[in-house]
Amino acid sequence: MSPSTVLVTGAGRFVGGQLAARLAADPTIDRVVAVDTVAPRPELSRRLGRAEFVPVDLRSPLIAKVISDAKVDTVVHASMSDYPRASGGLTNGRRAMKELNVIGTMQLLAACQRSTTVARLVVKSTAAVYGLSSHHQAVFTEHDEPHGIPPSGYAKDAVEVEGYVRGFTRRRADVDVTVLRFTNVIGPRIDTVLSRYFSLRMVPTVLGYDGRLQLLHEEDALAVLERVTRARLPGVFNVGGDGVLLVSQAIRRVGAIGVPVPGPAVGTVARLLRGAQLIDYSPEQIKLLNFGRVVDTTRLHAEFGFTPRWTTAQAFDDYVHGRGLRPIIDSEWGASAQRCLLGLAARLR
Repeated sequence: MSPSTVLVTGAGRFVGGQLAARLAADPTIDRVVAVDTVAPRPELSRRLGRAEFVPVDLRSPLIAKVISDAKVDTVVHASMSDYPRASGGLTNGRRAMKELNVIGTMQLLAACQRSTTVARLVVKSTAAVYGLSSHHQAVFTEHDEPHGIPPSGYAKDAVEVEGYVRGFTRRRADVDVTVLRFTNVIGPRIDTVLSRYFSLRMVPTVLGYDGRLQLLHEEDALAVLERVTRARLPGVFNVGGDGVLLVSQAIRRVGAIGVPVPGPAVGTVARLLRGAQLIDYSPEQIKLLNFGRVVDTTRLHAEFGFTPRWTTAQAFDDYVHGRGLRPIIDSEWGASAQRCLLGLAARLR
């Protein structure tokens, strides 16, 4: 049964805003309420159409009044952020990011719990909840427990958020709850830590590591959220494109130069990149590039009934072409230069 009134969080950013716009274009949905702390940019605002944007901070109890007054029956929580800059700049953004992710979710769930109309909750989560370690298995399923979670950062936030969601599910068994664990989303329009990383012309990597990346195209991310908003599909689902790319393969596909950095120098390089406001080359990001993360999507195909249109490689190539990223060197010459750099770094070590 189609929802009547949908509330979408994170509407000032790409995923939440684009999803609200898509739902607003559906005549079977009576009302779409889009909320965020900041207003969407003019282009996105125009796309929202009949969706009603309400500037409200999820950390505020006012979200309960919005849900109650609008008689919301479906809530899509799409505001979880892994990007400190989007939460207040790279300097102060980490604290703000945690507050928005965790405290904001707690307030939202409290509002949903008190509501007499909410019947469906969708949470955009992340595969980062599985953790990152050299001791992890090659592929994660939905049944795997978190291990190797850092003491702070996006993964820690996501683990806490999912814990609160499980508590909500026990208290409100009458509400259908769906948790979607996305792999890294990439595409021509979305701005993420990973998309900024691969847009560098000289891409720093950690010497001796070459992680496996599983990516999800931005359009597939929106399509799966749109599907679950319209259909009752409770449960936890991994969401990612088929196949993987090694970090080195991705660097070659974008036509950049990989610069292997010895382990002891990684912290210095990370501080320089953050200081230059280029990317948030955080310890969590470094671990992903070192070890990679791949999830099993059998349940997504078999039970959820969704197959991403783009594979990992196709999603990455569309990101490269859509951003107009041009190779700075010939691919064969680049591979040869990278081998020379690796050999030199090994001798220096």
